[in-house]
Amino acid sequence: MSGGPTGPVVAAGAVVWREHRGVPLVLLVHRDHHHDVSFAKGKVDPGESVPTTAVREIEEETGYRVHLGAPLGTAEYVLPSGRDKVVHYWSARVSGKEYDRAGTFRPNDEVAAIEWVTTDQARSRLTYERDVAILDRFADRVAAGEHRTFALIALRHAKTVPGSDWDGPDSTRPLLPVGRNQARAAAAPVAAFGPKKIVSSTAARCLATVEPLSARTKVGVSATPDISQDAHDRGAADVKGVVRRRLEKAKSTVLCSHGPVLPDIIARIAASTAGEDRRFDLRRAAMLSVGDFAVMHIAGDRLVAVETHRNTVPA
Repeated sequence: MSGGPTGPVVAAGAVVWREHRGVPLVLLVHRDHHHDVSFAKGKVDPGESVPTTAVREIEEETGYRVHLGAPLGTAEYVLPSGRDKVVHYWSARVSGKEYDRAGTFRPNDEVAAIEWVTTDQARSRLTYERDVAILDRFADRVAAGEHRTFALIALRHAKTVPGSDWDGPDSTRPLLPVGRNQARAAAAPVAAFGPKKIVSSTAARCLATVEPLSARTKVGVSATPDISQDAHDRGAADVKGVVRRRLEKAKSTVLCSHGPVLPDIIARIAASTAGEDRRFDLRRAAMLSVGDFAVMHIAGDRLVAVETHRNTVPA
């Protein structure tokens, strides 16, 4: 007799919020079949990344198309079946334009009703203490003026033909078939953070890595030698200048580069936004494997959170 799944059930969602007359309102969902009030969330599908799940579930349950802001941690509890459940949460802002586009909510199989309330009202309406804890993290961000963020996303190129197997210049090495699969797999989770610009090394392997992301987001790719490995090895790269311009623009941006260059990119971002703050796991963000990415969430000139994501296609 074979047993069922024994690992934790993994889910994802967000504290969805919008601004009304200068006050952040959060979105609560009412679920008749569970007789509860909670945040929009749902289980990760097989082969799906956690950020992709969060964005998909929010649209399915509420009708709002969102991009993820800074992470708010996890809620962990035991299901009636005895299995553990882990829910990953982010903040996710609904713009005025998106609020108007979505229009009137229509009840669905998961959600009977939604309501926009203040954080104080939400605290008294939420059914579960674990959700209140997530709400409090969001409220702390609001109090600190750190709830509205943009992201700098450091993406390492996907798996490439080894240099020992390639006769041409290093910058022309193409992706392996598994690398092309990794590039496709990275597109949805990176897109979940809403990049408005994609900056890539001029190397073929980086340009090929961001191609599926560009197609998905309809954002063009700006190629620059300033974050290329060739220029970095020669001491001719201008990582500092690239990072400075992205911080000045304050728009969510992907920076696709190489293993030896990424630590410099992460360090430059941190130097301008984190100072001596030791809360952040910058080493993990800098030491990405092929196809992985790190997201640095910034409010104004302050680093709010850092998260890293593994590619769902093993190298």
